[in-house]
Amino acid sequence: MMLETFRNVFKIGDLRRKILFTLMILGIERIGTHIVTPGIDTAVLAEGFRDLQNTLFGLYDLFAGGAFSKAAIFGLGIMPYISASIIIQLLGAVIPYFQKLQKEGEEGRKKIMQYTRYGTLLISAMQSLGVAIFLQSIQLADGRLAVPNPGIGFQLLTMISMTSGTMLIMWLGELIDQHGIGNGISLIIFIGIIARFPAAIMEEYQQFSIGQRGLLAEIMLVALALVVIYFIVLLTQGTRKIPVQYAKRVVGRKVYGGVNTHFPLKVNTAGVMPIIFAQAIMFVPSTLLTFLPDSDFFLSLQQLFSMDSWFYWIVYGLMIVFFTYFYTAIALNPVEVAENLKKQGGFIPGVRPGKKTQEFLDNILTRITLPSSIFLAIVAIIPAMLAKWAKIPYSLASFYGGTGLLIIVGVALDFLQQVESHLFMRHYDGFMKSGRVRGRRG
Repeated sequence: MMLETFRNVFKIGDLRRKILFTLMILGIERIGTHIVTPGIDTAVLAEGFRDLQNTLFGLYDLFAGGAFSKAAIFGLGIMPYISASIIIQLLGAVIPYFQKLQKEGEEGRKKIMQYTRYGTLLISAMQSLGVAIFLQSIQLADGRLAVPNPGIGFQLLTMISMTSGTMLIMWLGELIDQHGIGNGISLIIFIGIIARFPAAIMEEYQQFSIGQRGLLAEIMLVALALVVIYFIVLLTQGTRKIPVQYAKRVVGRKVYGGVNTHFPLKVNTAGVMPIIFAQAIMFVPSTLLTFLPDSDFFLSLQQLFSMDSWFYWIVYGLMIVFFTYFYTAIALNPVEVAENLKKQGGFIPGVRPGKKTQEFLDNILTRITLPSSIFLAIVAIIPAMLAKWAKIPYSLASFYGGTGLLIIVGVALDFLQQVESHLFMRHYDGFMKSGRVRGRRG
């Protein structure tokens, strides 16, 4: 049935063109991750970056698809755009002007997108300057420099190259949104993470071939991966349906409303953001140690925040729980939801409109966020546990949880939902005959 579904996908001309266009754009993006910024000794850079994997630079390299560790023109990845989007979203919670834009529909969305682009340009310029200064500081024990000819010329060239690269990635993502299928920005991050998978599999195969791990252990690892993915899918797709009724209204000779529907509250409203925020903070001690290698304080702090320590796991988990509640409060405001329901003539059965509806939604959101935050914390800690106890290389263990796996599952589900919609509208069977891939609709 799955092979027949893939054949049906390419039978639909419009869908086939969208998929091929998306693959072409992703291919162009991957080419850009291998074009190195001029003026860099790549051999020295590769050797100097080995000790930076468990720092903020390693986290940044994950989202850049490996381009940051190569100092490629796409080295900043799409992170400046994501940072600008988050900043604009946070401003919408505290500044009335941005709150007004968020409520203005399509025109407001266009203005927010314009401000996001300006913010992306500014953040890219600032970050590329910081990257240039950082690259100039890389020096090996034998005296070789990652940048043989440092100076203002190299800094300007790096700023122009990497800022242009980020703006190009943003444009490529928008092209996918307009002419391809799926969310362009998400797919670019997705393909960058997946690009690491073949190398991780080869490293694990080498350990298996030399007898370091047996066949039964490998089978158990595969089974564990499937179980983790299954529960992540449940978390990503899980919703709490709040019943909503709309009162009948008579306008002239027409009757409006009088329908029963539901308002879906996602179990994991915050998505992957809590893990990103918590991970960024947890990497601060090891990042500072790279700039202050002789500091005894930061050395002891790094040992305390080592990824294989119980202290790291507990603090990391608690921070994820905190940021899950924090980001959920920003992403979904019960006050606005209650006001919108009241304006549209809707109400929750048994709950009075207005403040009581707000308190009811806030109570439900608080309850469903707790198990979601705990599960996110467990998923984030799984890779470190496997690396310590199962002696799995962290390059492979990272695909058992954490930021990477959550992004992979979330983007894959979104892509499948959109493909399912195209198939269903043209009366083809989807990937599952029972139609359980949510988002499949006519």
